[in-house]
Amino acid sequence: MSHTSGVRQAQKQKTRQALLDAGLQLLEEQSLSSLGLREVTRLVGIAPAAFYRHFRDISDLGVALVQESLGSLHAVILEILVEQDETDGRIDRAVEAIAGYVRHRRPHMRFIARERYGGVKDVRVAIAAELDRFVGEVAEGLASRPEYGGWSAEDMRMLAELHVDHMVSTAAAFLQAPDRPGAEERIARTARTQLRLISVGCRHWDSA
Repeated sequence: MSHTSGVRQAQKQKTRQALLDAGLQLLEEQSLSSLGLREVTRLVGIAPAAFYRHFRDISDLGVALVQESLGSLHAVILEILVEQDETDGRIDRAVEAIAGYVRHRRPHMRFIARERYGGVKDVRVAIAAELDRFVGEVAEGLASRPEYGGWSAEDMRMLAELHVDHMVSTAAAFLQAPDRPGAEERIARTARTQLRLISVGCRHWDSA
């Protein structure tokens, strides 16, 4: 790649990220279905026609935001869930990871919470597909732990769905936590207890 084409590619990526950031900023106050292309390009400072060099339409931008919002969470949670470690320590780390992710990426998680059942079909489908992919990753990761050696693939999938559903509901609870002392800790305590219940159930589950 020549120096000129490399600079051009870097600028294109920079503009694309600026569009994603602008979209996310505007979505703090509205849903994706009401977001206008001109609003986004005006915030970035480019002509509306330039938007189409990066995204087909606003829903395509929304799909990219889904990948940006959820993609990096996979590795964090998956690594903790498959640790060969004591249950309580693993549970504490999982809940803290979710809390930290919401704390540092609040606009992304607010976008997911709003659009998961929102009015833009492509984005709803993208969120469902991303969560389904996460379920598959978790099922595969958990299957490597010795305590699940006799579990069927169907039951591993069910357990993975429980973990992913719990992660999403816990993230939503942290997102909606009132700005009062102790609110986040109460949510974390409930989330840890729920994970312990899942763990106890697993130890007594007969997959056969």
